[in-house]
Parts: sequence; structure tokens; C-alpha cells
Amino acid sequence: MTMIADKLHKVHERIETAATQFGRSANSVTLLAVSKTYGPDAVREAYAAGQQAFGENYIQEGVEKITALRDLPLQWHCIGPIQSNKTRLVAEHFDWVHTIDRLKTAERLSAQRPATMAPLQVCIQVNVDGGPTKSGVVPSEAMALARAITALPNLRLRGIMCIPEPAPDFVSALALHERARLVFEELRGEGLTLDTLSIGMSADLEAAIAAGSTMVRVGTAIFGSRGG
Repeated sequence: MTMIADKLHKVHERIETAATQFGRSANSVTLLAVSKTYGPDAVREAYAAGQQAFGENYIQEGVEKITALRDLPLQWHCIGPIQSNKTRLVAEHFDWVHTIDRLKTAERLSAQRPATMAPLQVCIQVNVDGGPTKSGVVPSEAMALARAITALPNLRLRGIMCIPEPAPDFVSALALHERARLVFEELRGEGLTLDTLSIGMSADLEAAIAAGSTMVRVGTAIFGSRGG
């Protein structure tokens, strides 16, 4: 077993343990491997160990990897900020986007999505802890943005994504993730068909799973500490 394969196995064990502890099925939580700053060889190694969904924070780097790994049946998620001049790259190469926080970005992605590709699967990024320098809509604005996105022809709204500030302990992390779950449930309660709550990373995936996460974004625990 390679080093990446071993780490993937350990992350899956963490997910399974947390799911069992909090009365959930491990199959209800998708693992997204965050491969930013790691090259195609690392992704190939993770794929060989059974991983197919990968997240990239840096769009240009992600596109280069997507191009280099066209021979593999991978699913690519854009989980970083999207500048206006990068929307076409995202629309033409990625399968998912987790970081929509403005209608203008969503409109550009929909307009630039090639007709030959399936609709772009998207999540709204919500700022649940109010950090003034952080991306994401405030919870009170999520519903209006969600409804506007559902009207766009080449996007499919799947749910929300949050990146709360690091918490000092499980209880604090759980409280932050439960704020995200409340926003998610509010949107669903208004009739939106959503299935993705993208919360939790290497350090806090247990708290995220306890709160109801359906997708955890894990990089360091799979690939190790990164240089970028």
C-alpha cells in the first residue's frame, strides 16, 4: 500500500467511525480529496487507491491537472475563489463549483458552460461566522441567491458550502457546522431540492459529520502538508 493509499484508508476509517457514532451511514458522506499544490502523479496514486473526486483551489493549476489526467474518469470540483476572468476556464473544465457567492459569477458560469457538457453542479458559499474578509454570502442572503441560480439553464444547484474559522475544540466546531446545517435545511424547507452540505476538512470532519455534512473536503490528511 502506498503512502497516499494508506492515508486515504485512514480518512475513510475516520468517516466511518464518525458516521457510526452519530447514527449515520458512511455512504451518506462523500470524500473530496483536495489535491491543490500536488501534481498529477499524486492524483493518479489516489485514483489507484479508489478516489475519484478531487478538489482544486487554484483554477489554472486545476485546469492543467484536468488536462493531464483526461485518461482517468475523475470528477473535478472547484473549491477556490473565482475571479471574473476565470469563469470560462471553470465552466469549460470543472464538474462542480462550491464557491458561488454572487449572482454575476453564476450567470457567467451558466452562459459559458459548453452545450456539449452536462450542467455544472454548484453550491453556494455561505459565511456562517461573519468573518468580514471571508468569501460567502451571509445566511440571510442565501435564499435569494439560491432561487436566482435555479433559474439559470446550465447550472444545477446542489447545496451549500462553508469554510468556518478553525475551532479550538469539537463542541465549538460542531456549533459552527450546525449553523451551516440550519441554512441548508432552511433552503430545503422552502422547496429547493438540495442534497449537498459541503462542510468539514481534515481537522474537523468528525464535527462536520455530526452536524450533517454530506461532503468533507480533505487535503492534508491525504496528501500531507502542502507547499502552497
